[in-house]
This record gives sequence, structure tokens and C-alpha cells, in this order.
Amino acid sequence: RNDVPEFRAGDTLKVHVNIIEGKNTRVQVFQGFVLGRQGDGVRETFTVRKVSFGVGVERTFPVHSPIIEKIEVVTKGDVRRAKLYYMRALRGKAAKIKEKRDFTAAK
Repeated sequence: RNDVPEFRAGDTLKVHVNIIEGKNTRVQVFQGFVLGRQGDGVRETFTVRKVSFGVGVERTFPVHSPIIEKIEVVTKGDVRRAKLYYMRALRGKAAKIKEKRDFTAAK
């Protein structure tokens, strides 16, 4: 797969997933921030976390999975860790990730 954008832990993604229900297929969007990336090459996976109706939902996707229609990077996060597992315990404003500002476009 060569249409995978560059993303890392802390980035907010929209993952468009193909859902097969009987004979029908539809695309479901899973939007959340990246907890981390694991593995390398064809086996590489990434975990996305979101809070839905007050319940934390995490989903792990293989990067090269055929069920992924496309991956969109919504925002780049400004974090200093490769794995953000500590975010599971945080609530409210403490669970916010600062957005990485792009200073190259300001000139």
C-alpha cells in the first residue's frame, strides 16, 4: 500500500473503514488520536482512540489492511512520546493534545 500518509502518535486521524454487512458494504469513519504505531513493514499496526458518549473506544488497524479505504490526517499533535498509553487515564482538559503549529507557512 502506498497511499498511507505520514502520521505519528498524537495526530488526529480519520480512518475510513469498509464495513461488510451481508451483501452490503458501507464506509464508516473512525476519528480519533493515534496512541502509537507498532511493528514494521507489512505487519505494522496503529491504535486510534476516541471517546464516544463518554466511553473510551480504541481500535487497532493494520496499516496495509484492505478494509481501510483511506486515512486522513486531521491535525498534527505536539507530543514528546512515541506511545501515549498514559492518555487512557486522563479526563477532560487534561486529555487534550496540543496542536503542532506550522511556522514555515507564516513567511
